[in-house]
This record gives sequence, C-alpha cells and structure tokens, in this order.
Amino acid sequence: MDLLQWLSQWLLVAAIPYFVLLMVTEFVAQRRDGKAAGGAYVAPDIAVSLTMGLGKLAMIALCAGYTATAFAWVYEHRVFTLSPLTWWTWVLLFFADDLVYYIYHRAAHRVRFLWAEHVNHHSSQHYNLGTALRQSLIGPAYVFVYWLPLAWLGFHPLAIVVQMAVSLLYQYWIHTERITTLGWFEAVFNTPSHHRVHHGSNGIYLDRNYAGILIIWDKLFGTFQPERADVPVRYGLVHNVDSYFLPKVIFHEWLLIVRRVLAARSWRERLGWIFGPPEWSPQGPQWPPDHPAYRQRLSPAAEPRA
Repeated sequence: MDLLQWLSQWLLVAAIPYFVLLMVTEFVAQRRDGKAAGGAYVAPDIAVSLTMGLGKLAMIALCAGYTATAFAWVYEHRVFTLSPLTWWTWVLLFFADDLVYYIYHRAAHRVRFLWAEHVNHHSSQHYNLGTALRQSLIGPAYVFVYWLPLAWLGFHPLAIVVQMAVSLLYQYWIHTERITTLGWFEAVFNTPSHHRVHHGSNGIYLDRNYAGILIIWDKLFGTFQPERADVPVRYGLVHNVDSYFLPKVIFHEWLLIVRRVLAARSWRERLGWIFGPPEWSPQGPQWPPDHPAYRQRLSPAAEPRA
C-alpha cells in the first residue's frame, strides 16, 4: 500500500524525464528528416504547452485536499470491497477507468461549459508530443467527480488515482505524426492515427475518437472515425485562438460564453449557450461547411463554434 500511495502522488512527476526525452527525440528526428508538417515545434506554442502542463500539476496538488476527502467519503459508503492487492481488481479497474474517461471526454466535447475547459488541449495548431502537455488548468478542480462512482463500487481511491495517471501517461505518446499506423494494434487501442483524427478540425473529424487507451468504446458507441488518406488533418479549432497570450488561450471560450449569455434574449438562449453543444446557436447548429451535418452557411447573427 505504501507503493500505491507513492505512485498516486508522484507517478506523473516521475514521468517528466520520459516526457522530455521523447520530445527531444521527436524534435531531432524532425530536424534530421526535414519533415515537420503539422507537428512542427514552434517556440511560443511549445512554451504555452509546457506552461499549461506544469500548471496542471500545480492545480492537481492544490486541489488534492478536497479531492481526497471526496474520494474517501464515497469509498466509506462503497457497495463492494475490491482489494488493490488482487490482480483481477486491476483488470476490472483498467476497463472501468477507461470507460469513465470516454464518458468524461465525450461530455467535454458536447457540453459547452465543459468544452470551455477542455478546449485548451485542442487550441494548438501543431500536433507533437509537446501538444500532449497542453492540459487544462481548470480540469483538476472538478473532473474527478466522474471517477467518484468507481470509489462507490469499491475500488480503492489510491488505485483509481494511479490508473488515471497510467491512462494519462499512455495518451502522451499518441500525440505525434512520426508514427503512421500500427496494424492489428489499431483495432483495439488508441493510437497516433486515431488521435490525430480527434485533434482534427476538419468537419469529418470533429467529435470523434474520444478514447483514452482503448478505441473499442468509440466503435461500440458510434463515435469512431478512421484517419483518411484523402483528408489531411487540419489541427486546432474550427476558429483558432491565433494567440500565444496565456490568459486568452485559457479563458477565451469562457469569455465567449459570458458574452453570448449577456446578449441572449431569453432563458432558452442563455441555457443553450451554457449547456448546449459547441455548435449550438439560436438559429440552429452552426457546423463548418465541410461537416457531414452541414445544412446552411454560418450567418452573421450566429456565433460560430470556437
């Protein structure tokens, strides 16, 4: 149990050398081959990503007190006791954690005030291992609530935190263009090819491939989209921030929501701007022209998706 406690507290910090080594390796390979494409390392972009990555670690530490209290309270009222000392508990936790991540991630793309937090991760127009570190500073304050039911089911809170960290570590290496496809591995696991789709702002790629480790959830729930050779990935947002000013990168979507709510003419509109999906507007869904669901061009009166 002492090892479990250490892992829950320090696993992400201990992985920092791994992050740095792989970033340097990717950068050197780009320079050697002269191939960067959408994965190019741009100094101010990387600076924003690294700052936000370190900021997330700081926020995790800052929120650790009440997060641990919430997990402990729920665990006291658990319906089962699933010991972290048995191997099959970890197998169950692996699948349970990955499903919860899929649910959270899908909600973060489909509810606008949740998207306002998660949009930070998608704000870079480059796709490299540095982009993986562009994490939300606000997420640690509340995202843990999605995992509280696992404590209620009987998984030990420390085991849950460790598995969450393992999932986050896995997702680091898939933020690269250096790896194309991986054969049979693509059928079961999330890979760079699958995750490039997720980071694409192309209409056909929007809101697809929410997977953490296993791509099977997207295939089960109808959100899977394979990478297509005839659709080069366009990274970033439908309407990019085009700024490296950190407060703007972090809060631009929140400010957009506030402006829309203040200008709304009814409670229906106010609630729509807060709880509707990012493409919601009073005039109807405002999809980009290359989206399969596109029906009309964006009108001046409608706020486009961030």
